[in-house]
Amino acid sequence: MWQQPTSLFTDHYELTMLQASLHSGAAHRPSVFEAFARRLPEGRRYGVVAGTGRILAGIKEFRFDDGQLRFLSDTKVVDATTIKYLENFSFGGNVYGYAEGEIYFPYSPVLIVESTFAEACVLETFILSALNHDSAIASAASRMIASAGTRPCIEMGSRRTHEESAVAAARASVIAGFEATSNLEAGHRYGIKTVGTAAHSFTLLHDTERAAFEAQVASMGADTTLLVDTYDVEAGVRTAVEVAGPGLGAVRLDSGDLVEQARWVRTLLDDLGNENTRIMVTSDLDEYAIAALGSAPVDAYGVGTSLVTGSGHPTASMVYKLVSRHDDAGNFVDVAKAAKNKVSVGGRKYAVRRLNERGRATEELIGVGEVPATDANDRALLEQFVAGGRIDEAFTGAAGVRRAAKRHRDSILEMPGSSRRLQRGEPVIPTRFIDEN
Repeated sequence: MWQQPTSLFTDHYELTMLQASLHSGAAHRPSVFEAFARRLPEGRRYGVVAGTGRILAGIKEFRFDDGQLRFLSDTKVVDATTIKYLENFSFGGNVYGYAEGEIYFPYSPVLIVESTFAEACVLETFILSALNHDSAIASAASRMIASAGTRPCIEMGSRRTHEESAVAAARASVIAGFEATSNLEAGHRYGIKTVGTAAHSFTLLHDTERAAFEAQVASMGADTTLLVDTYDVEAGVRTAVEVAGPGLGAVRLDSGDLVEQARWVRTLLDDLGNENTRIMVTSDLDEYAIAALGSAPVDAYGVGTSLVTGSGHPTASMVYKLVSRHDDAGNFVDVAKAAKNKVSVGGRKYAVRRLNERGRATEELIGVGEVPATDANDRALLEQFVAGGRIDEAFTGAAGVRRAAKRHRDSILEMPGSSRRLQRGEPVIPTRFIDEN
């Protein structure tokens, strides 16, 4: 499995807080931190948790090596006492949360960290970075899958984002239901299916479109996908069929009025005897464009820019807040932020999804301090990922991606049918807090 040190994927002020808490003596107080979103992005009916597997792998590699410690010392980010603490840093707490791929709503306790203040503090930026990016991508991808219905979607947005974000985006999209990615590093790290054939430059490299198609078919076989809109689409389709014959796998359309074009390309392919040749469309698709293509004879979608930028919402706006800690007497006390428009709810949370007799979700129950009373068919949402510093590897790597994709499929099936509508609206089910204290 791919590994990279993650200890400096953090903000300067996390380490200055650590330094100050070491000096005050509060750094080692048992604490509970919680990651959650106060609201969903405008118009969204639900969010999708993603990034958890990357976070767990990152916690495992969260160490400070000599070069990093020297940098922190030379630049006077922290003092010698703090450097000494970081020399031996290793997370030894517990982590709970919603399974990756799970649906979440406002104030869902997506991730809970139980540890000393010091341990939880230094993880904050890394946790939020992964959760916010990956959940935004997975949430957008889930809407695209809903629009696509039974037609497969392929992630192909690597060139539209940072190289590491591209790998994370490919991973998140597959969790939400995408069939494959064009990104080879994502395939290598996470066992994701990769696909791809040729771009317009391959056609332009050759003296004629026919020569380009002949070279591709000779190399990849007749069941390849030929890009037919470099020059003239009709001529391109006819040439593709002449070169590959009835075994031509697919043609790809990447420009123009895709709905109208797909219809007459389908007719043309059928007239030429290629009834089994599929049509794939690309070209700046989002969930709305995919929905508009629903009546067109399209067989697959390739999605890039809109997917890797969260389709207008590049972050899930999650926050990470201290919700409980030991006081001077060694007792846990609930704490919460009360600033206007940024309210948080104190206390350790326990989450349950209430289901009706048909197995459909009706509300999210959040217990404060204890698990809320539930019916027999309700489903507890929190799983333990880390126990005493030991990471459950089942949630990481390729196995973690497969597990998360299944969790997402099952979670979507629990949701009311309105969850798949693209129209703006309130969260598809309400969140209700249960506080027995």
